[in-house]
Amino acid sequence: MTAPAITELPVVVIGAGPAGLAAAAHLVDQGIEPLVLEAGPTAGAAVREWSHVRLFSTWGEVVDPAAEKLLAPTGWTRPDPATYPSGGDWADLYLQPLADVLGARVRLGATVTGVSRTGRDRIVDADREQQPFVVHVAHADGREERVFARAVIDASGTWTTPSPAGGSGLPALGEKSAADRITYRVPDLKDPTVRARYAGKRTAVIGAGASAFTALAYLADLAKSGDGAGTKGVWILRRGITGSTFGGGEADQLPARGALGLAAKAAVDEGHADAVTGFRTEAIERDDNGRLILVGEDGRRLDAVDEVVVLTGFRPDLSFLNELRLGLDERLQAPVALAPLIDPNQHSCGTVYPHGHRQLSHPEQGVYLVGMKSYGRAPTFLAMTGYEQVRSVAAAIAGDLASADRVELTLPETGVCGGAGLFDVPDAAQGDGGGCCTPAPQLVQLGAPTATAATAERAPAGGCCDS
Repeated sequence: MTAPAITELPVVVIGAGPAGLAAAAHLVDQGIEPLVLEAGPTAGAAVREWSHVRLFSTWGEVVDPAAEKLLAPTGWTRPDPATYPSGGDWADLYLQPLADVLGARVRLGATVTGVSRTGRDRIVDADREQQPFVVHVAHADGREERVFARAVIDASGTWTTPSPAGGSGLPALGEKSAADRITYRVPDLKDPTVRARYAGKRTAVIGAGASAFTALAYLADLAKSGDGAGTKGVWILRRGITGSTFGGGEADQLPARGALGLAAKAAVDEGHADAVTGFRTEAIERDDNGRLILVGEDGRRLDAVDEVVVLTGFRPDLSFLNELRLGLDERLQAPVALAPLIDPNQHSCGTVYPHGHRQLSHPEQGVYLVGMKSYGRAPTFLAMTGYEQVRSVAAAIAGDLASADRVELTLPETGVCGGAGLFDVPDAAQGDGGGCCTPAPQLVQLGAPTATAATAERAPAGGCCDS
């Protein structure tokens, strides 16, 4: 089969999540035909897997302007911009209607298994840039297909590739064999089956970001409920505790994000969770009763727990892009030009500079990683960042470099960066911001299991999104 002329081809967008559907909307706005390939059975499939979790961004911050323009003729109206959607709300009230408007441009149950240049593996130079992209697709019914594209926008996110419990970045010894007691997502404790799994149990929560805060707050609520007596959290931190550990609090310009950290702190202060600091998990063992024992790199063995919730971040799946010439930072696995702007050792969400197609480009011209995937392993991503990314990329693909280069993005400062979170108080106080995290860090003394108590220590200076 001969590939058609490049100008006749669509732009393939991988993923029908918030960034992918926004990319499609911007391409349509530019007069370019998109083809969105979504591995899941519905639009926003990954978002639906955390439908029980409330975002810390408002409706006013999670709807893309081009998408809203595309939806307007259908009579769609944005929910109250000052309110906070859950993941389920976001998927049902925005992502699904947007996919419906795009219609046949969105294909579900279509998993991208490889991307290359037609007739060129990554070694071949000859006429490379004159060849269209070829995208290999595996369909849910077992069919295989190849699709030709003028450009490829990978907005597949990082949801399917969570980071492990192991402190070295590799799974801890025994982590895989203990999979029946480990989850890498915030548990939905409103689900009766899930609730029964954690009620009255001792659960280790590994992580230091918004998702860990959410899990701790959920477990504390369960402990205070009528059916949750005896529920206990054990918060495992790889670093020490400072005032910045709990995020921006009341100083956060995203009040809901600040409330997350305050909820986690309350869980500890009220005795519903203990904290173990400076603990890097090396192994997970079972005791005689099948409970799990976390063993640290320093030899510490924690008291047995019934369940482990690993919330140590995510990482990009680059396997299906292996035949493309990508320029990725060796640490973050983000585009080389973008990495210094999002390095969590230097930046919070609010100090990330505006960026667009130039920072997202690769040696392989015409391919872009956008959305959460563009950030690699950095945890600082917000939806509005992705929307500006895809606007710039769509303009660049259309040849409107003046618009593509005019990148404008203002992000709220301070606090924990990235992910979704728990927030139930819409009128929480709005802080005046200014700093990266909370006021001057202060040592916070937290309880830990007697047999494994560790002295809290100050986290290294430099960033406010420590993990």
